[in-house]
Amino acid sequence: MAEIIEMGTVSSRGQICIPNDIRESMGLKEGNKVLFLFQDESLLVRKITPQTFAEVTAPLKEAAKKAGLKESEAVDMVHRFRKLKK
Repeated sequence: MAEIIEMGTVSSRGQICIPNDIRESMGLKEGNKVLFLFQDESLLVRKITPQTFAEVTAPLKEAAKKAGLKESEAVDMVHRFRKLKK
């Protein structure tokens, strides 16, 4: 795959428009899901399909099962962790 370099702008609401050439290259359509990975000052964006979502979440689901966590507790946990980061 050829390297594509484009520049985008972050809106006041934190939204970023993915440039058309990149959207077409990734096969992104309205409603598609993407995964964001931020590491070492770099942001990776990956298209998520139902299959890749299952692959990404499988280890997380297994760890949650071993820890005795329920899916219904996830939202509260996210909110608690976000408060800790403030």
